[in-house]
Amino acid sequence: MVTRLFGTLTAPIRGLHQAAYLLAALTFASQLLALLRDRIFAGAFGAGETLDLYYAAFKIPDLVFALVASLVSAYVLIPRIAGVRKEEVQKLLSQAASFLFIGGGIICAVLAWLMPQMLFALFPNFVDSPRADEFILLARLLLIQPILLGLSGVLASVTQVNRRFLLFALSPILYNIGIIVGALFLYPSMGLSGIGVGVILGSIAHLLINIPVVAGAGVFPSFVVPSPKVLVSVIKESVPRSLALSMGAATLFLLTMLAAVTGAGGIAVFALAGNLAAVPLSLIAASYATAAFPVLAKEMNEGHMEAFAATLAAAARHLIFWSAILAILTIVMRAHIVRVVLGTGAFDWDDTRLTAAVLGILAFALVPQGLVLLSARAFYAAGRSWMPFLIQILGLLASVGGAAGTLALARTYPFARDFMEALMRVEGVQGSDILFIAFGAMLGYILMGIVALLTLRTVAPGVAGSLVRPIMEGTGAAIVGGTVAYWTLALMGNIAPLSTLASVLAQGLTAGIVGVVAAAGVLFLLENKEFKDIRSSLKRFALPKTPIYNPTFNDRTDS
Repeated sequence: MVTRLFGTLTAPIRGLHQAAYLLAALTFASQLLALLRDRIFAGAFGAGETLDLYYAAFKIPDLVFALVASLVSAYVLIPRIAGVRKEEVQKLLSQAASFLFIGGGIICAVLAWLMPQMLFALFPNFVDSPRADEFILLARLLLIQPILLGLSGVLASVTQVNRRFLLFALSPILYNIGIIVGALFLYPSMGLSGIGVGVILGSIAHLLINIPVVAGAGVFPSFVVPSPKVLVSVIKESVPRSLALSMGAATLFLLTMLAAVTGAGGIAVFALAGNLAAVPLSLIAASYATAAFPVLAKEMNEGHMEAFAATLAAAARHLIFWSAILAILTIVMRAHIVRVVLGTGAFDWDDTRLTAAVLGILAFALVPQGLVLLSARAFYAAGRSWMPFLIQILGLLASVGGAAGTLALARTYPFARDFMEALMRVEGVQGSDILFIAFGAMLGYILMGIVALLTLRTVAPGVAGSLVRPIMEGTGAAIVGGTVAYWTLALMGNIAPLSTLASVLAQGLTAGIVGVVAAAGVLFLLENKEFKDIRSSLKRFALPKTPIYNPTFNDRTDS
């Protein structure tokens, strides 16, 4: 039985859509755990200072991950180990893991020493907090996370090359279980540091899940003294991606700093809404981008440019198709989503309204965010590694500039705040300034999506033009589905009041299903190609029953 289970977990998934759907299903399970985690946090603390401290403590570790761990991440390792001899793979993994452990460890030790000064310089409003010491300790504990997740990424390159997507997708599930354990069982006795310990436990599980594939492939890394000769070419290639990730992390960092000045709970509302918006993004865009990347890298390495363009176009069309529908449904049902997921305990109705408004704003950018993720994979596979970095710079300028500018406008001219509150239906709710932070983030994502789409022609001419039809058809179907869902909510609201969790869940679920059916009907009548592909893929989809692991690395010892 154990052998059969191991064979199922490590069985390769070959088809693009099948791999994407498997990743989406397991990502959905991970996101459910993440939503449970957020529900626990919201119910226990509400949108207040405690959650502000928790989310703020992650920002420096996140930057460390972006700047250090990404230098030897799976995305730069995958093209180098695909089809390479096992001895070369093991050598490269050993160098990458040792560099990350030594170099990252030294950097994190220095940052831990300087943590109090840095945190209070970045978040001066927390200096007088009664939990300031806990804030510092939590941030120090979280510095262990980027090292563990970075090592996990090194091993995950083997998992992805061998297309063991089931194991790969289990990593974030285990990570979230660790955080939940910390929140439920360690926080009561240890405070915020207990949640930090839970994060570390989840990160260790994230790392360990990749070990069976790496060991089975015979390429498990060993500790070595990092060789500049081996690592320079890797790091040189990965610097653009590391900078791109750091720009993304810096954008969130600066937006979080702006959120901190909107009042207590601002950071929490922005982070919780962002986590909810990340669910459809992870389900669709991240799944397709992850499934497509090894294929794109292989096709580019072999010089199959037509196949490269075809894979990229297929992934983009399906990404747009699903993201547009989910974006509209999220906007329409935002209050129901927030109330079902977070509406418990200390998370009151004002918190719900404000978080729902921020979620609605962020949902407008789901399609462009997805295109940014996918296009980045295409650029990395094609060796155009600086392009995502330039796109992220534009996004940072637009996001932070838009947030700061509109926030200043609202504080100078109250009618601007009144208009935004009325538009998002949060009149009279304290802390509505956070809406302008979300608005700035949305502007940045949309600009990045447009630029990413336009620049795709540098690696795959004609792909951007082929996306006009799916954008039009997907958007049209999404609008119809969203309209039907809205009227379904209105009808059911007149029948049963939103007085219990069951009624909120029932109304939201019913409206969502009706909306999806309506959108599917439109696509069926239009004879939409992506809709036909989905039906065909679902009919063929089944996990292979391969009982044993059969690594795909080249076993030849000759050169």
